[in-house]
Order: sequence, then C-alpha cells, then structure tokens
Amino acid sequence: MKRGATILMALLVLLGVATLSLFVGVIDLDPQRLLNPAELELLMISRLPRTLAVLITGSALAVCGTIMQLLVRNRFVEPMTAGTGQGAMLGILIAILYFPTTPLIAQISIAAATALVSSIGLMLIVTRLPASKPLYIALVGLIYGGIIGAGVTFVAYQADLLQYIEIWTTGEFSGVLQGRYETLWVAAIVALLAYLIADQFAIVGMGRTTAISLGLNYNQVVVLGLITISIVTALTVVTVGMIPFVGLVIPNIVSRLYGDNARRTLPITAFFGASLVLVCDIIGRLVRYPFEIPVGTIMGVVGALIFLWILYGRGRHAR
Repeated sequence: MKRGATILMALLVLLGVATLSLFVGVIDLDPQRLLNPAELELLMISRLPRTLAVLITGSALAVCGTIMQLLVRNRFVEPMTAGTGQGAMLGILIAILYFPTTPLIAQISIAAATALVSSIGLMLIVTRLPASKPLYIALVGLIYGGIIGAGVTFVAYQADLLQYIEIWTTGEFSGVLQGRYETLWVAAIVALLAYLIADQFAIVGMGRTTAISLGLNYNQVVVLGLITISIVTALTVVTVGMIPFVGLVIPNIVSRLYGDNARRTLPITAFFGASLVLVCDIIGRLVRYPFEIPVGTIMGVVGALIFLWILYGRGRHAR
C-alpha cells in the first residue's frame, strides 16, 4: 500500500475512533441533541478536551519513542521505561518539595530539565555498551529507570507524598477538563518541530562516525533530540502521568511495516500512537463501566502483549 493511501486510511480510522470517544462516558451524550446547552457544555468542557489530550499524548509519545530509538540505536528503549519519565517525576518532586508556590510552567521546566539530565545519563551509559548486544541496552535502560524511580519513591515516602507518585506513575485522563490539559499543545508543537529535522535524526541513527562523515553536527542533533524527548515527557507526566509502551511498540510496528525513513514514517507513527492510546482509553472506560481503569494500566497490558508479539515475530523471521 502506498504511503499516501496508508496515511489517509490511518487518518480515517483515527477520526472514527475519536468520534466514538466523544460519546463514551458515564453521562450519556446524544448525537442528535448536541445543540442542547447541557449536551454542548458536556462536550466542550469534558469529552472534547479529553479526546484531544489522548490524541496529543499518544502521537507525541510515539514520535519521541522513534527519536530515542534512533539516538540510542536500539529498538527496545522508550522514554517512559528508560529513565526519562522517571527523571521527569524527580523534577516534579523537587518542585513540590522546594518550590511549591512556583507556577505550573516553572514546575514543568524543572521536570524537563531533570528529564534531560537523566536522558543524557542514559546516553553516556549506552555508549559504553556493545552495539552487538541490543538487549543489554534495553535491560540497562530498564534498570536505570528503575533506580531513578526507586529513588523518587523513597524521597516521596519520607516526605509523605506517595499519593502524588501514584498519580504520576499511572497515566489516566479522567481528570482532563477544559483548562487542565492545554499545556499538552506545547508537546504537540515540539513533536511537530522535531519532524522538521527528521532526516537528521535518521542520519544520527546510522552511528556517530557515519553521521559526521556525512557532514552532520552529531552532538547538536543529539542534544535537540534529547531536549524534544525531555519536554514532551515532562509535559505528559505532569498533565496525565506515565503511559508505558507507546514509544516502544508503535515505532517497532511502523518500522517493520514501512521501513526506517523517519521523514516518511513519523506521520504514520503519530497516527498509530494516537489511535492506540485512544482505543486503550475507550477500553478503560468500558471494562468496568461506570467506573474507569486508568489508560496506563490498559496500555501496560496491551503494550506488553504487542511487545511479546514483536519479539516472537523477530525470532520467527530470523529462523
């Protein structure tokens, strides 16, 4: 299937699922009565902001997963499990402990800064690992993120802030309302700007030596990629919490289906990421209706199954 047709089909599917999302919830929303003031208010204050937040989060995390995999040159890492998400949590904790009266944008900036530092730490570790052992990098990333997360939990326990940790570690959209999600648009803009230099990220994915020989400023592009990942991750964690596996499974699926040309595949990656998170959010609303299961929990189960399928498929293809 041609790329244009694929994008069109993915967009139509995404629009269909997004429309369905508007009408799924505890309070019934009748499509034939949308002009009714009460129905319109529910749509504009709750359902539409939630759907937009899910779409932005899914697409931005999928794009950042692709960028991180290109920077690290490994298909088994993603921001939420390799230290960046935990670094953002650390920044939020620091802001709450030492700068509790600072505005939200300042807290997001602190979270982005600590996420950037943790991402740089992962890059420094990865450069010392053998490239011929890709699973080493994935395992070290998990351990690295786990150590940072454990440190955050310990400090939060000492400060009696474990309830905040639970909010950050479990991504969910039930609290998204008009006026409480708009910072995610910054994540969407950052992800869109990253697309403008997608070719450079693809060249970085060929390795430092190759990138420099092609005339690319390797360090500059790596820093830009890490900043992009850190900002998107911080905004996501602060607004809706951590949602695992999106940046891991979606880039792998798109890569296997459409190749590794980042310029061509990033739009498809964004569509697939948004669709997957939106489907998981709808499932979370319906499984225990009228109660909700956090989308992070649903995504953890679905993402783990998809990841196992990816691993099995790789092994089977290798034989």
